[in-house]
Amino acid sequence: MKKLAIAALLFSGLAAILSSCKKTSFLDQTVTTSLDENTTFSDSSNAMQFLNNIYVNIGFATDPRRFAGNGYAAGLEAASDEAEGPNAASTNGFIQFATGSVNPTIVPNDAWRICYSNIRAVNQFLKHIPVIPFNSALKTQVTAEARFLRAWYYTMLLQHYGGVPLIGDTIYTSADNINVKRNTFRECVDYVLAELDAAGAVLPVTWSGSQYGRVSRGACMAVKCRLLLFAASPLFNNGGLAGGNADLAPVVAYPDADLNRWKLAADAARAVIALNAYQLYVDSTSKPGELGFGFQALFTKRYNTEYILNRMMGDNKYLESLWDVPSRGGSGGSFPYQEMVDAFPMSNGLNITDPGSGYDPNNPYLNRDPRLGYSIIHDSTLRVTFGSNQPSPVQLYINTSVTPAVASSGDAVYKGTPTGLYIYKMVDPNVINNSVGNTLRVLPLIRYAEVVLNFAEATNEFAGPTAEVYQSIEAIRQRAGLRPFQLPVGLNREQMRAIIQHERRLELAFEGFRFWDVRRWMIAEQTDNATMHGMEVNRGPGVVYKPFPVRKHNFTKAMYLWPLPLSEIAKSPELLQNPLY
Repeated sequence: MKKLAIAALLFSGLAAILSSCKKTSFLDQTVTTSLDENTTFSDSSNAMQFLNNIYVNIGFATDPRRFAGNGYAAGLEAASDEAEGPNAASTNGFIQFATGSVNPTIVPNDAWRICYSNIRAVNQFLKHIPVIPFNSALKTQVTAEARFLRAWYYTMLLQHYGGVPLIGDTIYTSADNINVKRNTFRECVDYVLAELDAAGAVLPVTWSGSQYGRVSRGACMAVKCRLLLFAASPLFNNGGLAGGNADLAPVVAYPDADLNRWKLAADAARAVIALNAYQLYVDSTSKPGELGFGFQALFTKRYNTEYILNRMMGDNKYLESLWDVPSRGGSGGSFPYQEMVDAFPMSNGLNITDPGSGYDPNNPYLNRDPRLGYSIIHDSTLRVTFGSNQPSPVQLYINTSVTPAVASSGDAVYKGTPTGLYIYKMVDPNVINNSVGNTLRVLPLIRYAEVVLNFAEATNEFAGPTAEVYQSIEAIRQRAGLRPFQLPVGLNREQMRAIIQHERRLELAFEGFRFWDVRRWMIAEQTDNATMHGMEVNRGPGVVYKPFPVRKHNFTKAMYLWPLPLSEIAKSPELLQNPLY
C-alpha cells in the first residue's frame, strides 16, 4: 500500500518547538529549535512550547499572505469577487480560483498539509500528557486546548473538502503503510462537535493577561456555531454536489435536507451570546464626530470586547506593508474591485441604486456607509504621510490637465493598483510601513460580529425574520454608523436573507469570509462568473469617474469544494475525489 501524507508531512512534528514568548502574549514570537521526544515531553517548558507551536498556523486559511511567491502575496479575497490579486499573470493559487482553472494537479495543498500536520502534533502531545511534569489542573487545561486545536484543523478541512479521514488519536509515522477512506460529512461534524463540547466544558469563558489568546470556552462555542452554520447551509444540507453517487454523496454533505439544522446553528449562536462575555466594539469617545469609528478602531486594539479567537502576533506592520499604498511603504497585496465599493450603501442605509438614497455619481464617496472609508482606500483618502506624520490625500487619479495625461503618482491607477483602489480594512490609520512605529495587533479569526450575523441567518432560515433577527442585523448596522440603522418592517424570509447576506459581505469584507459564504450559499455561479471592474479617476478641469473592466472571473460547479490534491490520492487510492473533478 502507499503512504498518506498525514504521516509523511508531519513526521518532523517534534522538531518544531517554540522558544519562550514576550510577556504581552503567550505566542508573540515563534523561534524554532530541534529537540528529541524525550527532551520535549520531560520538560514542562518544552512541552508547553510544543503545544504553543500548534497554535501558530490556526490562521493559515484566512492569512492575507496565504498565496505567496516571487515577491507578491494575496489571500482568499483575491480568489473571490472581492479583490484583484497582484502579479495577475502568475499561476498562483488565487489565480486558479479567479480564472476557474483549479484542478487536482495544481491546487494548493496547504490546507491538507497544514491541518494534518497539526492534527498529528496534537495526537503526539495528548499521548505524552501523562509524563509531562504539569500539575493536574494544567494537564486538564492543556488537554482541552489540544482537543480544540485538533477540532479547529478538522473544521478547516471540512470547509475545504467536505468529509475527510478521521484519524482519531493515531500517530502515523513515515514507516506506516496507510490507505484510508474519507469519513462521511456527518461523522466528521459529529466528531468535531464532541471535541469542542469536551474542550469547552473545562476551559474558562475568556482569558486575560499573559494567557490572552489561548483557547477559551467562548472560542469552543463560537467554532461550534460556525460549523453548524456551514452544516445547515445549502452546500452541505441537501446531498451536496454528488448527485446520484451513493458512495460520494454522504462524504461531501448530509445526503438529506433537514430544516432543523438551522435551529441547531441558531441555538449554538444564542449560547455564545448568552455568555454575556462579548459585545460589538464601540468607540464613541476617541472621535465622537465619526459615527462607526469603533468598526475601524477594533482592528488596531489587541484587547477588545469583540475578539473571540485570534491569531496572535507581536508588534508589527503586517498589513501596512502588504495592503497600503506604495508611497506609504506598502507593496500592494490585493486590490478591491469597484463592485465592493458599490456594495456599500449610503450613510442613511439606502443602496446607491435607490433613487432616494442621495447618491451623487460625481461625488461617489460622500455620505457613504462609514465602513467603506474604513475598508477601502480610494482617490483622495486621507493617509498619514512619511516625514510630517500628518494625513494627506492619496493620489490615485490620472491628470488630464496635461497632454498626454499622466498618472498623478506611483500610487495611481495602472501604476500602483490595477483597480484604482487599495484595501484599508484592519490597517492602522496612524502607522505606515516606511516610518517608525508598529501596531500592537492580532488578526481576528472569530469576532462577535460574526456570531451575531450567524444567529440572524440561522434564525431567519428556521423561523423567518423574527424580532430577534431584526435586532441582530440592526445592531450591526448601528455600530457601523448607519443613521437610520433600522430595517424596513414586514420583510419576508427571502428579503431578509438578501439583507443578511449583504451585511456579511460588508461587515466581514477582506477577512476571508466571502470566499466561503458564496460557496455554502451556492451562489458562486452568479457572484464569481462576472466581469469585475476598477475605477479610473480623471482630474483636469473637472473630475470624471470611469469604471473599467479588470477581469472576467470564471467559476465551475466543481469549485464549490476544493479538489483533493492528486498527490494525496496517489498515496492513498481509497480517497474519493470530490465531485466533478
